[in-house]
Amino acid sequence: MNPKLFLWLLTAILLVSIHRAGAQQPKKVSHIGYLAAGSPSTRQYSIDAFGQGLHDLGYIEGKNIVIEYRWAEGTYDRFPELAAELVRLKVDVIIAPQTLAALAAKNATKTIPVITVTPVDPVGAGLVASLARPGGNVTGLSQFSSTEITGKQLELLKEVFKNLNQVAVLTNPGNRSVASLVKEAKVAARSLGVELFIVEVREASKLDGAVSVIKKDRASAFLIVNDPIFVDNRSHITALAASSRLAAMYPSSTYVDDGGLMSYGADIPDLHRRAATYVDKILKGAKPADLPVEQPTKFELVINLKTAKQIGLTIPPNVLARADKVIR
Repeated sequence: MNPKLFLWLLTAILLVSIHRAGAQQPKKVSHIGYLAAGSPSTRQYSIDAFGQGLHDLGYIEGKNIVIEYRWAEGTYDRFPELAAELVRLKVDVIIAPQTLAALAAKNATKTIPVITVTPVDPVGAGLVASLARPGGNVTGLSQFSSTEITGKQLELLKEVFKNLNQVAVLTNPGNRSVASLVKEAKVAARSLGVELFIVEVREASKLDGAVSVIKKDRASAFLIVNDPIFVDNRSHITALAASSRLAAMYPSSTYVDDGGLMSYGADIPDLHRRAATYVDKILKGAKPADLPVEQPTKFELVINLKTAKQIGLTIPPNVLARADKVIR
């Protein structure tokens, strides 16, 4: 055989073999751990938003990613145990939306990247060294750019109720990360000439009693300081408020979608969508210590006119005009 022809044939065979070998190499399937409060039924909005964010970046569950979900189901003492499970599974990254979940994940591993989504104060909670330079294996997003959000919520209530003089604040004293929000609410109340009284709820079974206390003390309205207990029981809370004909200001639109009167705060589903970008960067080699914690740049006012009508309240036109979303 002609030496040149033989060399050509040999080269062609080698190239075909290399191509087939490359084609047969399976694509890497990344494993994501998802550690969260509540259950799939109470956090579907976050699952959907996170999944959409991943899909937009080319990740499809069951093809190039697998997500291992672990839910605390309202028992937050389970977080350390559930975090340890994900570490044993050797996932590539852990999504831990809430502060307590992120702290449990951080305590369970120093090497697996952890992405948090909705903590109030990541630095104060001890999750990161600073927003610009997280410094460890935790990064992600925060739902507040400052604690002044509660002041703005009170201002909006004051616009809705011209003669607002007393507001109840529903909070979980066991959640130390929101103490700064309660403090800011007190400062804002003094400047607005509004009296605040704090109603503390440590467990879901006490919600009915808390709303009864608010109604009995004749508050004009109540404000909720966000907490996993309230998020997971938001449908019950909004139903209690409506049946008691109480106006309420909620921290996010997820409450208003479930029948709450009005909310002012960050777009929480959008934060979950944006969390997917952190997953993408980390799976491509970025280090969490080098990824700054992002804060929301846009806050939305959402009003439910159906609920307003149900409790006999008229929302002033100037407030309605500023709403980003109105449910009619």
